[in-house]
Amino acid sequence: MKILVLADAQSSHTIKWVNALNNRDIDIFLYTLCSFDRKCFNNNIKIDSLYLEDEITNNNVGDFRKLKYLKALPKVKAIIKKFKPDVIHAHYLSSYGLLGILTRFHPILISAWGIDIIGFPQRSIFHNILTKFICRRADEIMVTSEYMKKWLVKITNRTAITIPFGIDTKLFLPMKNFSIFSGKNIVIGTVKSLREQYGIEYLIRAFSSLKKKHPKLAIKLLIVGSGQLKYKLIEISNSLNIAEHIHFTGYIPHREIHKYHNMIDIFVAVSTMDEETFGVAVLEASACEKPVVVSSVGGLIEIIIDNQTGIIVPPKNSEKTCEAIEKLIFNPDLRTTLGKSGRERVKKFYEWDYCVDNMIAIYKKHHLSC
Repeated sequence: MKILVLADAQSSHTIKWVNALNNRDIDIFLYTLCSFDRKCFNNNIKIDSLYLEDEITNNNVGDFRKLKYLKALPKVKAIIKKFKPDVIHAHYLSSYGLLGILTRFHPILISAWGIDIIGFPQRSIFHNILTKFICRRADEIMVTSEYMKKWLVKITNRTAITIPFGIDTKLFLPMKNFSIFSGKNIVIGTVKSLREQYGIEYLIRAFSSLKKKHPKLAIKLLIVGSGQLKYKLIEISNSLNIAEHIHFTGYIPHREIHKYHNMIDIFVAVSTMDEETFGVAVLEASACEKPVVVSSVGGLIEIIIDNQTGIIVPPKNSEKTCEAIEKLIFNPDLRTTLGKSGRERVKKFYEWDYCVDNMIAIYKKHHLSC
């Protein structure tokens, strides 16, 4: 089977999907709008790009400069003519989805990732109409959570198939590895882009409260990721006099992320907005048997069972976040119980191979129906 994938080649999700599909003997051609690192992909995956500036492709959803994407249309049509795909699969509804729809090729499948459904259509009447236009012409729409499916029905009156961003539990598993911290430390941590909506400021303030309440407690805060808020978060850390207890890693390649999850004792993801539609890093932490603290927004409450696989707290609430972390620090048995239950839940509902099998089944269904 031959699949033309239209997607962001810089995204770890794209890299995982196309390599996994290619490993199942599917012939993949990846077309992207941005620059890419060829070393991240299997050798026999064909890749081409419009090579747009990162400033445009990484900018806020809905930026009208993104109309430059349409320059890729003749190129994609030429690839279709030469590659002769059985299916086109576009990842991200409001960019690659539009590009795929405009080729008029069928079957065309679209995966929505989050803000393209919860965010993009709300920007203006034009964005709303465009979203409905794309969805009406897609042969199938996939989403990563039931939460997103409800939004899609509400906005477009189209239903969707839920296929999560699966977790490779053979890679993300509890292990002892080198740590940048002393074995005496209890490490609270998060793995997220440093953006406003991920609420990392509230995590830092919760950590500061912990240090004030328990000044002799050997705790550290590990913040894994890069982003526009880095210097603001460092400033906040300095103003709270806790900078020496916080480690910012900067960008870490996804192939190394499992090692950092295993440096963490308590994982925290306190996003502040409903655009948090799934929570891949939360499930990766659970797969590594880490207890998690999450905020009650978006799809996070779908993947975590309160007091069984983690603790759910209100968003933008450093006090409640502090209390949840404190509870886990002083109850190691609870940490172990929540961690083990979390891994079992990931294996049951979010196993990577299972998600890939489901995606291939959808491809075959549409290929055979043509």
